[in-house]
Amino acid sequence: MARFQLLRFKVSWTALLTLAHFTYLLVGATIFQILEREAESNNRNHFQLEKLHFLANYTCLDGPALEKFVQVILDAWEKGVNPSGNSTNPSNWDFSSSFFFAGTVVTTIGYGNLSPSTVSGQVFCVFYALCGIPLNLVFLKQMGKCLTIHLGRLERGMVSVVQHKQTVEALAVSLFFISGSLLFLIIPPLLFSYVEGWTFGEGFYFTFITLSTIGFGDYVVGTDPGKEYISLYRSLAGIWIIFALAWLALILNMGARTMELVIGLTHPGFKKQEEEEDASSSNLEDTSKI
Repeated sequence: MARFQLLRFKVSWTALLTLAHFTYLLVGATIFQILEREAESNNRNHFQLEKLHFLANYTCLDGPALEKFVQVILDAWEKGVNPSGNSTNPSNWDFSSSFFFAGTVVTTIGYGNLSPSTVSGQVFCVFYALCGIPLNLVFLKQMGKCLTIHLGRLERGMVSVVQHKQTVEALAVSLFFISGSLLFLIIPPLLFSYVEGWTFGEGFYFTFITLSTIGFGDYVVGTDPGKEYISLYRSLAGIWIIFALAWLALILNMGARTMELVIGLTHPGFKKQEEEEDASSSNLEDTSKI
């Protein structure tokens, strides 16, 4: 019977994770297609109708000329120039905006709404990212250690009140999660909603997409030409991103460890095989060093 149990769980841990990962991607792709494809089709049809109405109202302009003008607008947008408004729009490369952009480079967020357009700027961006990304990873790792130390101090401080260790750990993690959520996920969207004119849902969406380093670029702070921003607004947003990333990375690591713990408790065979694969990997590394 015991041998049957071992054979039952004789499934590669790596293969299981690979299957789960790609299954998750397939499910996500299917749901995104269902939710967004019809809206995209409606938007495309609406845009084509608007172009036809424009040509009908302005008969002095033909189709090729309109397409050329649309291409000019697209080129301007790709180069970071907002086509709405006029030439008095604020610069995308003042110090606060440049500081914000530098933060998106080293954190690999890359919104895509702004990028260097000169050869020298592109070359510098490559070398800046090569050095900045490892530096940012080291910084986030150190920040994670500091947060872990403070979390440990919080747990030790609570031990004097609640003697049960597991209860203390659960309370400390909950308090750490709630306080961090308020500081990095709840209050910032409120501020962004007030300054940018977004709804809270849009502000929260921007916050999560930013801190998860997905960075679609559909929402970016400080880019509305119709608003006057204080000079430090985007710089402060960049600083918020750095510290919030450290907190979120620690939370995601806790979630990953919790998931592994649950799987290990419910399916000890998978956990045992994962340890065997890790041991084999370590042995291969030791052999290569010799």
